[in-house]
Amino acid sequence: MAAKELKVFTREEVEKHNSDGDLWVIIDAKVYDLTRFKNLHPGGISVLTDPEIAGQDATEAFYGLHRHEVLERPQYARLQIGTIKDEKPVIVGKVNGELSKVPYAEPTWLVDGYYSPYFKESHRRLQKAIRLFVDEWIYPDAQLREEDNKRPSQEVIDEMAKLNIHAMRMGPGKHLEGRTLMGGIVTPEEFDYFHELVITQELTRMGCRGYGDGLLGGAIIGLPPVLHFASPAVKAKVVPEVLAGKKFICLAISEAHAGSDVMGLQTKAVKTPDGKHWIINGTKKWITNGTFADYFTVGCRTEDGFTAILVERTEGVETKPIKTSYSTTAGTAYITFDNVKVPVENTLGQEGGGIFVILSNFNHERWVMCCASARTQRLIVEECMKWVNQRKAFGRPLSSQAVIRSKLATMIARAESAQNWLENLTHQMNNMSYKEQAQKLAGQIGLLKMYSTRSAQETARDAVQIFGGRGITKSGMGRFIEHYHRTVPFDSLLGGAEDVLGDLGVRQAIKAMPKNARL
Repeated sequence: MAAKELKVFTREEVEKHNSDGDLWVIIDAKVYDLTRFKNLHPGGISVLTDPEIAGQDATEAFYGLHRHEVLERPQYARLQIGTIKDEKPVIVGKVNGELSKVPYAEPTWLVDGYYSPYFKESHRRLQKAIRLFVDEWIYPDAQLREEDNKRPSQEVIDEMAKLNIHAMRMGPGKHLEGRTLMGGIVTPEEFDYFHELVITQELTRMGCRGYGDGLLGGAIIGLPPVLHFASPAVKAKVVPEVLAGKKFICLAISEAHAGSDVMGLQTKAVKTPDGKHWIINGTKKWITNGTFADYFTVGCRTEDGFTAILVERTEGVETKPIKTSYSTTAGTAYITFDNVKVPVENTLGQEGGGIFVILSNFNHERWVMCCASARTQRLIVEECMKWVNQRKAFGRPLSSQAVIRSKLATMIARAESAQNWLENLTHQMNNMSYKEQAQKLAGQIGLLKMYSTRSAQETARDAVQIFGGRGITKSGMGRFIEHYHRTVPFDSLLGGAEDVLGDLGVRQAIKAMPKNARL
């Protein structure tokens, strides 16, 4: 279908169309005929027939009430009939793949004129490619699935698999050998934790928390124990299926009676008399991706202590969805294991050595959460920066108020400090073995996660105050703010509660105190 031809008008011509039966407005040098639409306007007819709106430039009024994306929706875009003579639109919508020009909306290493000792050209190439992919494939699906509560579309998962994004989200390692990463813009040999950081932070820009976890968040925490501790036969079967997006895996540790107390788990695994199988009984709760998982990395109590076992969905495994404050897109589940028979070969690591398997995995899990938390705080900073410059109160932009600028200052400081601490820890990870990371970085990562998630909740609260009533409304101007404020507590709990992780960091520091240290 040919595009509608747009006419050119003068402002004087538009002013003549100011009646109930002939109603035009100007928005950003574009002319819209609202005559037939006025009765459908969600805000009522009177708003549009106001003498200051009908036939006038309604740009300021529009952007005080609506997001730019409204004008890009087909049902509204078709209302445009022309443009204003000798004027050009200055407001642009979301351009796929592009960096934001809003101050502090991007980490410093992506901003022209700034420098970083950590990021190389391969990181920049990957960031550019991942952002374009996210904007074109993931963002649209995320907005839809967050509303209908369905799991992420298999089409999106398949497209990610083609580019080996699932594999890259597991971090650097042997699992990347022989793979073509993101069309070849980064090689398996050069792939490091900063590349993974780039991917994680780009994926979290969509502003859909439930979808973000549903997009195989369970694999990020459930597959590494298989990669690092499973037998060659188990790895050969499970890893290719999961990285291809054909089978799904989750980490099943948390229980109703245990919470952050990993050693207090009650799910039991007992060997059969012939010693060839485990029989598992127990329950798990709040398990991300559990409702659609094919494999479960399960923490169990055994005769030798605590053991990690890979369980395939089979007879005796039952999953039920848990309703939480974010969407069921995440697949959060309550899991029951009723006399589930599992081959002993599915043991991950040594029998009784499960605590090392799980604690080693926690480091990477919490680091990924820190990556996501630091980046989503920037999304909120960007939303607030835009809002305070377009919203007027008491006849002046919100940005003219010192109290608003003060809130923005602390929001920016929190986001910047979290990112810089994160980049330092990522550099340490790049120069340590997996075992060294577990020994040296557990406390620091725990402290960073505590700081990041606390900062995020403070930022969420400040953002609601800046947006006012719109900050608690699920649609419209403040929809990302409302969503963030409602779902940000997840980050403070998943991977370990803030107080537990803070205590972990301090206990490790005290343990390392030199014996001769005195005031």
